Amino acid sequence: MNRLLETLGDRIAAYLSASRPHGAMVAIVPPDLLAATLRPGDVLLVEGESRISMPIKFLTQSSWSHATLFVGSARRIGGSGPDTPMLIEADLRAGVRAVPLRAYSHMHTRICRPHGLAVAEIDRVVDFAIGQIGHRYDLKNLFDLGRYLLPVPPVPFHLRRRLIAFGSGDPTRAICSTLIAQAFQEVRYPILPEVTYRDAIDAAGRRCHSELLHIRDHSLFAPRDFDVSPYFEVVKPMLQPDFDPHRLTWDDQAQRVGAEPAPA
Repeated sequence: MNRLLETLGDRIAAYLSASRPHGAMVAIVPPDLLAATLRPGDVLLVEGESRISMPIKFLTQSSWSHATLFVGSARRIGGSGPDTPMLIEADLRAGVRAVPLRAYSHMHTRICRPHGLAVAEIDRVVDFAIGQIGHRYDLKNLFDLGRYLLPVPPVPFHLRRRLIAFGSGDPTRAICSTLIAQAFQEVRYPILPEVTYRDAIDAAGRRCHSELLHIRDHSLFAPRDFDVSPYFEVVKPMLQPDFDPHRLTWDDQAQRVGAEPAPA
């Protein structure tokens, strides 16, 4: 039975991970500039082009369907070849793996950078992700996330978490955003924590409210969370370090041609 489910799951994954038969993306940022801007620990969001990308973007109301973690050069993960910039991701078919940055250099991407972490903490985040290489993709987790975002029948938002079981329960399985969320939770770095308030007494003996952060279950994170999180900076390579709009070269001739009226 388990073998049958694995076979069925692989066929579904193969279908969902296939590229859509139409459309093509052109990278906004040159690949060399993207590579020069990234730092270990950065989250690179991707506007994917596979069949599963569209429903993820629709459900999360976001442009981003995939999340990866930049870990630095290939030598960081034991590579002996050229100093290739590498990402760690959870792929639908291959599971958790390392891929070169060039795999996404032709797509729309966004860099989300954590703040305030020491080098040792960044190393822990990166090492955790590297340590997950070889783990399988959690298709049940993906299904549960869909039920959480778009429950059927409709369920009040604050009750949704109680009504679903997150993922397969197998710690060797993950999806792209949960893998990265777990990595940052290793150093207790916030992404989109739940906030509660508790009555407290300050140093002067006055009553006040203490703000407490609660780590969300890593199964409930989606790629967009890193984009909207107030704890991650959105880094735009084209604006670094010395962008000057006055030095851009515009094709004014093409604009004039386009503005000419069509012949009668």
